[in-house]
Amino acid sequence: MDSVGSFSEKFSDIILFYGPRLVGAIITLIIGWWIIKVIQKALRKGFEKREMDPSLRGFLNSMIGILLKTMLIISVVGMLGVQMTSFIAVLGAAGLAIGMALSGTLQNFAGGVMILLFKPFKVGDFIDAQGHKGIVNEIQIFNTILKTPDNKTIIIPNGGLSTSSMVNFSAEPKRRVDFLFGIGYGDDVDKAKEVLRTLIDKDERILKEPEPFIAVSELGDSSVNIVVRVWAEASNYWGIYFDMTENVYKTFDKEGLNIPFPQMDVHIQK
Repeated sequence: MDSVGSFSEKFSDIILFYGPRLVGAIITLIIGWWIIKVIQKALRKGFEKREMDPSLRGFLNSMIGILLKTMLIISVVGMLGVQMTSFIAVLGAAGLAIGMALSGTLQNFAGGVMILLFKPFKVGDFIDAQGHKGIVNEIQIFNTILKTPDNKTIIIPNGGLSTSSMVNFSAEPKRRVDFLFGIGYGDDVDKAKEVLRTLIDKDERILKEPEPFIAVSELGDSSVNIVVRVWAEASNYWGIYFDMTENVYKTFDKEGLNIPFPQMDVHIQK
C-alpha cells in the first residue's frame, strides 16, 4: 500500500508539474500554426501587390512557412522543459542523418534555387521537360508543378529539372510554324505555290517579317512535297497550324490539286 501511495503521489506531482506546460504547449502549437497560415496568406497578397515574379512567390512562401513551423516546434518543445542546448544538439545530429538519407530531396531544393536564380523558365511558360509538356503552374521548393493542355497536373522534382535538357516554347515572342503539303505528280506546282501564298496573305496572324518561305522540298514516293514556313506570335502558333491545314485541304480540292495518299498497284498474272 505504501508503494501504491508513493506512486500515486509521484504521478500527481508529475501531472501538476507537466500538465499546465503540456496544455500551454498544445495551445501554443495550435495558435502558432494558425498564425503562420495567416502570415503566409498576408505574404502572398504582399507579393502580388509588389508585382513580384510569380516564380519567386511560391518558393519564398513555402520556405518561410517551413522556417516558421520549425521555430514554432522548437519553442513548443522548450515549453515542455526540454533543455534547448541538448535538443538542438540532438536535432543537429538527426538533421545530419536525415540529410544523408534524403540527399535526393536536398538536390531538389538546390535545383529549385538554381531555377529561380538562372530562370530557364517562369510561371506561365509552356515547357517540354523530363518527357512531359505543360504550362508551369507553380515553382515550389522541391518540385515544379505543370498543367497539361488537357488539365492534368504533373509534379516534376527540381533536381532533375535543373540538370537535364529542357525546351521552353514561351522563351521567344515569335515562333516558326512549319507545314509539309503534298500534291500529286502531274499537278501544277506553280499553281499550288500560288494557292499557298494566297492563303498565307489572307491570314493576318502570320507575320510579314521574316518573309514566309514556300519551296518544293522533295519528290516523294507518291507525292511532290512542298514545305511552307511562316512566322507568328507564339500565342497564335496552334491556331495558325490547325486553320492553315484545314484551309489547304479545302482550297486544294476546289482548285483541282490532288492531295495524294500512299497507294499500291497489284498486277495479277494468269
